[in-house]
Amino acid sequence: MKQSKLIEHLAVPRGRFPHAKVAGEFIYVSGTSSRLPDNSFVGVKVDEFGTTTLDIAAQTQAVIENIEEILRNAGSSLNDLVQLTVYLVNMNDFGAYNEVYGRFFDEEGPTRTTVAVHQLPHPHLLIEIQGVAYRPQP
Repeated sequence: MKQSKLIEHLAVPRGRFPHAKVAGEFIYVSGTSSRLPDNSFVGVKVDEFGTTTLDIAAQTQAVIENIEEILRNAGSSLNDLVQLTVYLVNMNDFGAYNEVYGRFFDEEGPTRTTVAVHQLPHPHLLIEIQGVAYRPQP
């Protein structure tokens, strides 16, 4: 059994794909960012002169919280994650990202791969995460 999940109160995906796809006992979470439903971003400040400040820690926390909400809507939780792939625009952000990540997960958490990418779908994005969760059927 396969079921797509599009969560109304989260940011609408920037393409024709769901937030997650449930396939049997697995939940595949699409790449998730810190984008909010109003298309603004957590971790972004623009001053009156247009100078932009991006905060990897705030974005990392928002991404993980968005994934948590996606999983909750699929009847799951962060505890059910088995694998994450993290895309960082700048590996110099690894330390701050890793510190926030450690507030949610430890060595009992999901496997993880972190890679650097040239860019993400918006210039204000520093991080995107996709994942797979395992939710046994009763």
